[in-house]
Amino acid sequence: MRALATVGEFAGFCAKTAKALPRRPFQWSELVKQAWFIASVSILPAALVAIPFGAVIALQLGSLSKQIGAESFAGAASVLAVVREAGPIVTALIIAGAGGSAMCADLGSRKIREELDAMETLGVDPVQRLVVPRVIAGALVGFLLNGVVSSVGIAGGYLFNVFMQDGTPGSYLASFAALGQVADLVSAQARAFVFGIIAALIACYLGMNAKGGPKGVGQAVNTSVVVSFMVLFAVNFVMVALYFQIIPQKGS
Repeated sequence: MRALATVGEFAGFCAKTAKALPRRPFQWSELVKQAWFIASVSILPAALVAIPFGAVIALQLGSLSKQIGAESFAGAASVLAVVREAGPIVTALIIAGAGGSAMCADLGSRKIREELDAMETLGVDPVQRLVVPRVIAGALVGFLLNGVVSSVGIAGGYLFNVFMQDGTPGSYLASFAALGQVADLVSAQARAFVFGIIAALIACYLGMNAKGGPKGVGQAVNTSVVVSFMVLFAVNFVMVALYFQIIPQKGS
């Protein structure tokens, strides 16, 4: 029953955030500050993680394509894997792990110092003032970060395929047009945008409900990372399943 109550409270928190979204005045300075902070702590880890992701995918698919005599499609398979799955997944993990934990720690610290209660006493809505800019910042950074991760992952896969597996540079990219389509990139960008919103909402909710002093803030941060990972993987599965049901694939 406690779990169901928590889910209900989180749903109410999401509805309250959506209701506060169009309310004025909008906190532009807080949005810019949070977007810059999330990007600064996320972009380097995301790029470093994307390189081995793209390399491993290229190595695995390159070996498999040689075994079945389809070397010309190794590039297409690698790029599709990076764009469709690796990019959004890496983006989700970095946003939830780096950006989300920082949001939760910040709001949790404000909660135990009773800053949020003081804001409410002064007639300032903490959701509009603090949560809305963080949610929008998470969505924007997730959207942009996915493009960086996909580009770095494709470049890493290209280098490993060409220089370590003796692949043909032209066929690596040319074969992508035979199987890939614009909808693949649009779907990946949309998922990254949604992942940023979900990670920010979970982090803000747990941070604003932290209890028990500094220890409680630490527990809230750990919980936010674990819960975000579980929810993001589940949402990713649902969105991918819907994508393949709605959008016809090339060659099918």
